[in-house]
Amino acid sequence: MYLIALTGGIAAGKSTVTRRFAELGAVTIDADQLAREAVAPGSAGLEAIRRRFGEQVIGADGSLDRPALGAIVFADDQARLDLNGITHPAVKDLLADKLAAIRSTDADAVVVYDIPLLAETGGRRGGQFEYVVVVEAPAEQRIERLVTLRGMARDEAERRIGSQASDEERRALADVVIDSGGTLDETLRQVDEVWQRILTRHQQAG
Repeated sequence: MYLIALTGGIAAGKSTVTRRFAELGAVTIDADQLAREAVAPGSAGLEAIRRRFGEQVIGADGSLDRPALGAIVFADDQARLDLNGITHPAVKDLLADKLAAIRSTDADAVVVYDIPLLAETGGRRGGQFEYVVVVEAPAEQRIERLVTLRGMARDEAERRIGSQASDEERRALADVVIDSGGTLDETLRQVDEVWQRILTRHQQAG
C-alpha cells in the first residue's frame, strides 16, 4: 500500500483534487468524515466535547452543533487546542482501522488521505505518509469561495483562513504543490501529472 497525504487550507480546492485522484484509481479517505464519526451521537468523543464546551454545542437531536462549536474554536486558540486533543486521537484510531481494512483487500492500493490539518497535527508523522500533496490557491480567492459558495461572512472567512497554517508551513511538508487558483482544467491537468509521478514512485518502491 502507498499512503499519500493530501492537504491544504480551507477552500483551497482539496475536494476537487481528491475526486480526481479517485477517478484515476486511488482509494480515498476523508479526515473530516472520520472526525464526524469520532463525535457521532453516543460516542466518547461527543461526550468529551459536551463536558468541555457545554450543552450549547449539542443540538436538540443530541448531535454535535458544528456551527456553534466552530464559532467558539475559530475565535479561541485554547478552545481549538482542546478540541483537537479530543478528536485527533479518535481520528487516528479510525484511520488505522480503515487502512488495515484496505490493506487486507488490496495490499497494492494507492490511498489518498484528505487531511486539511496535516501541518497543524504533526506533519509527515514520522514517515507515515510516503508522499505529500499540497493544494493551494491565493488567500483572496479562497475568501471569495467561502463567501460565494458557502455563504460565509467575509470576516469569518478571513478568521478561519488566518487560524490555519500558512502556505509556507504547508509547502515545507510538500513533495508537490498543486495550484488550484486557475481554471478547473488547469487543476485537473496538474492532478493527472502528479498521479503519473505517484504511480512511478509506487512501482519503484514496490
